Amino acid sequence: MRTSTHKSRRRACMPKHFLMCRPDYFTVEYAINPWMHPEAGADRDVAVRQWEGLKAAYEELGHEVSLIDPIEGLPDMVFAANGALVVGGRVYGARFAYPQRGPEGPAYLRWFAERGYPVREPQHVNEGEGDFLTLDDVILAGTGFRTDVVAHQEAQEYLGRPVISLTLVDPRFYHLDTALFPLDGRNVAYYPEAFSAGSREVLRRMFPDAVLATAEDAEVLGLNAVSDGTNVVVNAEASTLQLELKRRGYEVIPVELSELRKAGGGPKCCTLEIRGEN
Repeated sequence: MRTSTHKSRRRACMPKHFLMCRPDYFTVEYAINPWMHPEAGADRDVAVRQWEGLKAAYEELGHEVSLIDPIEGLPDMVFAANGALVVGGRVYGARFAYPQRGPEGPAYLRWFAERGYPVREPQHVNEGEGDFLTLDDVILAGTGFRTDVVAHQEAQEYLGRPVISLTLVDPRFYHLDTALFPLDGRNVAYYPEAFSAGSREVLRRMFPDAVLATAEDAEVLGLNAVSDGTNVVVNAEASTLQLELKRRGYEVIPVELSELRKAGGGPKCCTLEIRGEN
């Protein structure tokens, strides 16, 4: 299969603004999802190189990347998507389910507050864009493992966007962004078996033309991808998904994030989108 090169990449029609966190303190020292095996460890230097490749891919596409300083003792802070949800220039903060990640929520909220964004400290457990994915007219929201369904209501009240609740049932896909990603503002790709029967029916009705991923692609976190509507940045191992995306007319940008996957993360996990006023 041909992989995309720098020369073949198409610039984004509408450049996005992303927040990322360099994995200077990345390690796997605890297990809070099925991907994590502390006894196997992780190579920080490899993780940094792979993360830098992801950041460079975004910049080559014309996207803006801002950085938040990593904090020693928070090895999962690299997964910036979990730190908040930003819609219409307003920031709904994260409140993590596990104490190991607890300090990340205030750190991300502080970053935004210091830059003048209106912020809302959450009252309910939620893990930011890990479980909230924004389309043109609605926000899809995951529950079942990390985010309380009442946080969906809290986010809707603060952001003024309809929130559609979806239930995750497979612990390997513990966040919504491990099982689904928006292709653009009106369509998605997802792995049906990660969802409850009712949620699968909701997705089928809402997105009849969705890209349906195979188990093999889901199991390498192929759905933890980032699309700007033209280009899709996706884990390199998700080969069938890449072929289907190309068939649909998307430019595919494969990236290697195998080291960060040891903690259950991929391109989207590392990427928090900062959406301005709209």
